[in-house]
Amino acid sequence: MLPLLLLLSTNFAHAQSRSVFIEDLTWPELRDAMASGKTTAIYYAGSTEQNGPHMALGKHNFIAHYVAGRIAEELGNALVYPVLPFAPTGDRSKKSGHMKFPGTVTVSEATFGAIAREVALSAISAGFKNVVLMGDHGGGQDALKQVAGELDQEWGSKNAHVYYIPDPYYKTQDRVNGYLTEHGMVIGRHAGIHDTSEVMFLDKEQKWIRKDKLAPGDEKSGVDGDPRQASADLGKIFLDMKINGAVAQIKNLVDGGR
Repeated sequence: MLPLLLLLSTNFAHAQSRSVFIEDLTWPELRDAMASGKTTAIYYAGSTEQNGPHMALGKHNFIAHYVAGRIAEELGNALVYPVLPFAPTGDRSKKSGHMKFPGTVTVSEATFGAIAREVALSAISAGFKNVVLMGDHGGGQDALKQVAGELDQEWGSKNAHVYYIPDPYYKTQDRVNGYLTEHGMVIGRHAGIHDTSEVMFLDKEQKWIRKDKLAPGDEKSGVDGDPRQASADLGKIFLDMKINGAVAQIKNLVDGGR
């Protein structure tokens, strides 16, 4: 009897340790995870864009992947779809916004929204009961809100819901700005203390931050703010704000939709 109990215990522990990222799972593992209660799908969009001379273009993607995974772990009943690495970032022909800098990728609001829609519908088709849409980049937030509203209206009566989760972006931005003000630090809109600190926390292999390039921003650099006071410790604080805000909002909306 003891070996059987040990085997069952080992199998259960192994199942519990499976990744929350569906790209890491096989389809039978995903099916079994959903059957055991993983009924919420997380779609978190990132962006590929310039982040000044000191930070890699994948900033939003690194953050979105980490935050989405932590949200899923905190919820306990969620799995994460792959991060969309593209967002509306400017006009290609006019080279406006981040498109002034090489490496930035932009997609239209329509394309951005269409991809979110198709992924959400795929999640519903797979059997997820709740799909949450969020983005780490400012561009595309309205598109995510519109898609979630339309799909929830269509599928709500069919036992599937789609929710837009803005708090990890807007509410966290307000909280971070309040924290920086309270501590006498510069508020920046792009690649400043906030963004840089989050990536510093995630950059365990020191691939994404060029510390020798940290400098106050200007129009030429693409930085709005001053990342010199950024730190991994601040990054953890700011990332936890995103995670906690998202978890609270998701729980509130999902419980309210039952």
